[in-house]
Amino acid sequence: MSAKQPNAAIGCMRRTELRPACLTESANVRLFLITSAVLFLALILFLPLVLVFAQAFQHGGRAYLAAIANPYTLSAARLTILAAAVAVPLNTLFGVALAWAVTKHNFIGKNLLVSLIDLPFAVSTVIAGMMFVLLFSPNFGLLFGPELFARDIRIIFALPGMILATVFVTIPFVARGLIPVMQAQGNQEEEAAVSLGANWWQLFWRVTFPKIKWGLFYSVILSSARAVGEFGATSVVSGRIRGVTNTLPLHVEDLYNEFQFVAAFAVSSLLVLVALLTLLAQYLMGRKQTLMQSEEGS
Repeated sequence: MSAKQPNAAIGCMRRTELRPACLTESANVRLFLITSAVLFLALILFLPLVLVFAQAFQHGGRAYLAAIANPYTLSAARLTILAAAVAVPLNTLFGVALAWAVTKHNFIGKNLLVSLIDLPFAVSTVIAGMMFVLLFSPNFGLLFGPELFARDIRIIFALPGMILATVFVTIPFVARGLIPVMQAQGNQEEEAAVSLGANWWQLFWRVTFPKIKWGLFYSVILSSARAVGEFGATSVVSGRIRGVTNTLPLHVEDLYNEFQFVAAFAVSSLLVLVALLTLLAQYLMGRKQTLMQSEEGS
């Protein structure tokens, strides 16, 4: 082996510590992979988003604003926000409690409970809506449906049913986001706090929450975006009464089926803006978390 070869190997190792320059694919392969990924995202993701806004403003800003200011659109927006505003806090409380129980305690059926968290991911949202119809239908509900209807308490085809459906489809996000974080943090600091006399609130707020807050915020944002964009389950349980039980996704489909394409894309742009704001918030939180971790490491 020549004297230059060890030096080249050492230089390769040093460059690899900074960036994988010697132990990765060739430059042509990397260029091909990056170009393919960018083209795929441009075709599947970016181009449709641009077309949504292009179609929304096809007839000018006045037509766009008229579609947004339509009473049915405003009613759908209010109902969408209300359903999400109730479902997301409920799922946040449930997700934190479930993640705490799974990561801090051992009990019989723990693995089964963790598996059941993913049930809303595995079940079609339409099937989820049908399950609530079977439970609370005023005609054949298996869970006090006729009795509740007789007392003028309506679950299905009303706001409570829509909230239940939204809660169901967004259950996994907070719990699944927190469980890996809390498992990685361990229980040493909590055990030390308990030994020093901390109560359960001090334990959570001063010890656990600072370690999981970024994961919690990230999960809540995902849950909120999912709640706003829910279609299948709410379509089944809402009855789709325009101006009464229509959410924004349902209103978009109604407009599209009525060939009001400009209005449909205008309302769709609101949902796209929610998605873009969600991505922006995720990026900012991820960057903030990375900076904090680097500061703690240094």
